[in-house]
Amino acid sequence: MDGSVTLGAVGERIAALYLQLAGCTILERNFRFEHVEIDLIARDGDCIAFVEVKTRRSASFGEAREAVRSGKMRNLRKAARWFLLAARPGTFAAEYRFDLIALDCDTRRGTMALEHIKGIA
Repeated sequence: MDGSVTLGAVGERIAALYLQLAGCTILERNFRFEHVEIDLIARDGDCIAFVEVKTRRSASFGEAREAVRSGKMRNLRKAARWFLLAARPGTFAAEYRFDLIALDCDTRRGTMALEHIKGIA
């Protein structure tokens, strides 16, 4: 298995656990619409959060929070609209938002920093 795929999957599991510990309910993991994937969809009280998870092994190509650009956000909005239109009963919420969970690893030190940015778009 590719190391970046493994790191990404680990990052998504850490992000999901973090959200659950923060009181959120995970509704979907790796929701797909056409060619777009939303990493996590979570209920945070009366709000549905569409969560993009970015994990970086090092800062060589920039920090994780810098990886979400306008094209990615446009695709996430499109997939989120589809999710909201096709949502199962009980998933309706008065509000929704797009979040980023950025995980930056320092492999030399064996540390990881998690940053949760709510409402990125």
